[in-house]
Amino acid sequence: MRILIISDIHANLTALEAVLSDAGDTDATWCLGDVIGYGPDPNECIQRIQQMPNLLCLIGNHDAAALNLIDISSFNPEAQQAVLWTQRQLAPANADYLRSLPERITTEHVSLAHGSPRYPIWEYILDTRTAAQNFSHFETSFCFVGHSHLPVIFQKNSSHQGTDLIVPEFPSLVEMKPRAIFNPGSVGQPRDRDPRAAYAIFDPETSTWETRRVEYDVPDVQARMTAANLPDRHIQRLSSGW
Repeated sequence: MRILIISDIHANLTALEAVLSDAGDTDATWCLGDVIGYGPDPNECIQRIQQMPNLLCLIGNHDAAALNLIDISSFNPEAQQAVLWTQRQLAPANADYLRSLPERITTEHVSLAHGSPRYPIWEYILDTRTAAQNFSHFETSFCFVGHSHLPVIFQKNSSHQGTDLIVPEFPSLVEMKPRAIFNPGSVGQPRDRDPRAAYAIFDPETSTWETRRVEYDVPDVQARMTAANLPDRHIQRLSSGW
């Protein structure tokens, strides 16, 4: 069984289509939130994600911001500008779909959250200390998160007295060992100095996590962002993945 794990598409349809093509046939798709925000294709990405087979999808902080469900005053000025632009573009039916999405989903063996199981909308898991604090907030063997745009794994070590940080290579096939927190990275706005779209394939039958990257037409996306007068900082960062 192959489950496509994606997160932080951020209204980048070109990157999303590249991921879907590269992944090939999958049995299900789990999207960890932030379908929109930053990028030029919010409606198209929402509509495309709904076409995926056996979809589970979470709401992310940028999705919530576009719906005025959270205060954007804590966003930096460029992010606020992108949110306000997205609000003006969002079709009512697509806004309704985002509004229907949950903050958390729990399957038999995996918990899903956008940011963290403790604070699913806002908290970033960027270090072993924060990861260790979050293990008590889910009971499944694994937790999948997004939000940081960084493809990483936080693994409870063999003594269960600490947490290890693992940065996987691309591509690689990881044997999953309970308990661990996995982040597939970002489809539409990577921030690990690799501009390629990041995603993962999860096989629950073999307990494996396959890390994958795919190139996409970054200049095409940048041109659409420029035409929409989106922030230059968000346009430039796509070239180098920061």
